[in-house]
Amino acid sequence: MATKIRLQRHGRKGYAYYQIVIADSRAPRDGKFIEKVGTYNPNTDPATVDLKFDRALYWVQTGAQPTDTVRNLLSDKGVYMMKHLLGGVKKGAFSQDEADNRFQAWMKSKEASISQMKSKVSEKAIADKKAALDAEAAVNKAKAEEVAKKKAAAAVEAASEAAEEAVEEIAAPAEEVVVEETPTQEEAVAPAAEEAATTEE
Repeated sequence: MATKIRLQRHGRKGYAYYQIVIADSRAPRDGKFIEKVGTYNPNTDPATVDLKFDRALYWVQTGAQPTDTVRNLLSDKGVYMMKHLLGGVKKGAFSQDEADNRFQAWMKSKEASISQMKSKVSEKAIADKKAALDAEAAVNKAKAEEVAKKKAAAAVEAASEAAEEAVEEIAAPAEEVVVEETPTQEEAVAPAAEEAATTEE
């Protein structure tokens, strides 16, 4: 029976996570499997992989063929590194203790690189957040300045309108003053003459 190490999909639409399983190559992807050796969640940053190291190493040594993604995951966790070191022990190139020491050194360097990558990601996230806040503050400042300019312009316009109204109010009474015409000497004499004529009659 040809065995494969592959991913079995779980989760919901838009949020998939996977189980790492040993299965017959003829079985459907999400169907019957022989053994579950781990889980893989690509939704976290970085992706989370929980692996039963000894069982995965056993199945790799017995000839189970991983898919490309699973091969990358197992290599990242050091399964293939340990397989390589155990091959050296089997050939007599070095002892088991030396193999264990080399593997521990490799794991320490791997963890250091992962922690460095995580710190870079967190620093980048902080820098991006700070840049976004600065940009938002600049936009808010520009808006505030624009609003202040509009208010100042409105105040100037209101003051000029008030001044114009005051000037109109002062000019209006002067226009309304009616000059009474004083009767001329001829006009004053004419009624008197008319009265005299009426009395004579």
